[in-house]
Amino acid sequence: MATYTRGVPEEELKHRLDTFQSVLGKAGMDAALIVQKSDFFYFTGTAQQGWLYVPKEGRPLLMIFKEFDRAKIESPLERIVSLAGIRKIPGILDKLGYPMPGILGMELDVLPANLYFQYKSIFKTAEIKDVSTQVRMLRAVKSEYEIGMIRRAARFSDKLAAKVPELLEAGKTELTLAGEIEAYARSMGHQGIVRMRLWGSELFYGHLLSGASAAVPSYLSSPTGGSGPSPATGQGAGHRKIGKNEPVLVDYVFALDGYLSDHARIFSIGPLPDELLRAHAAMLEVQEIAKGEGVPGVPAGDLYETMVAAAAERGYADHFMGVGERRIRFTGHGIGLELDEFPFIAKGQQLALETGMIIALEPKVILPGKGVVGIENTLVVTESGLESLTSIREDVVVV
Repeated sequence: MATYTRGVPEEELKHRLDTFQSVLGKAGMDAALIVQKSDFFYFTGTAQQGWLYVPKEGRPLLMIFKEFDRAKIESPLERIVSLAGIRKIPGILDKLGYPMPGILGMELDVLPANLYFQYKSIFKTAEIKDVSTQVRMLRAVKSEYEIGMIRRAARFSDKLAAKVPELLEAGKTELTLAGEIEAYARSMGHQGIVRMRLWGSELFYGHLLSGASAAVPSYLSSPTGGSGPSPATGQGAGHRKIGKNEPVLVDYVFALDGYLSDHARIFSIGPLPDELLRAHAAMLEVQEIAKGEGVPGVPAGDLYETMVAAAAERGYADHFMGVGERRIRFTGHGIGLELDEFPFIAKGQQLALETGMIIALEPKVILPGKGVVGIENTLVVTESGLESLTSIREDVVVV
């Protein structure tokens, strides 16, 4: 018989919910109904299917459609009920003494339009407003528990990178090597699923890209894309055989017990040409500058401009974070339960860094026809700057 475990500590969830209820009150909302998977897990400790009703005052109500018995074990919330369907929500709220909300917050950044209209028909007297920004801002600053969870995932990122030289061989296809690396990640407990919030975004473990194929752009909001196995995926590892004296980018997300670490290193079979080594060294310098400048209070957009300027000073203005008109306009992103959390180290972003935010910084140079070099680490904002949660070597690893 299957056994289920409780992961997130009760006090951790209580603090999150208490803070959220305070935010709801300040925003003039009577309650919020949380349905998006990552937000749902963040506030409940379970990923089972259901709805979380959070009034601005009083006990939150967790309503589970499937699977109720499992949710009762996984979540420490006091009030958990089984509910047969979405239209039963008003009835159970009335039965348990919850007043119908006048203003109801929902995650309108991700809620499909047809479901929005369904909720509108259920909460007939309520005005539904977007609460996604408030939720994402709350999730942007990590607790000590969350920082510890991401540190743990980051240690596995290091272990994964340390395994690559054992598996890297000339003539092996990108997909073959990717499969071997991903199998090793899975054996260490990688959850497989890498959650992203942006509509239409998806990722399978990460990207393993070699030589010229690494510089092939894709639809993904990333400086690298890759040929992919077919147009149906349009990104990631493909059928290309890995050659000698070319950069092999291993850019993987380690997803462990919900939390993510984003991590990229460059490998090669034999030495790389000097042009690529110089570009890689320049990206390490850009990272070091950003680590010193990324202190609390600095707007995320300012840190982006600092990194862009540093890359330009080193001669990489035309190849930093992509090539051409559609190059991406960010150099890093928040990370936690999802790969694309606040803050975004992006052009024009005014959100200021705060102690406890966790960011994946990824300065990279893209050289069409030659490949990609650069670095990515997951870092936490501290009073003195950005502290890397990974420690494995950052220079090009020559096999």
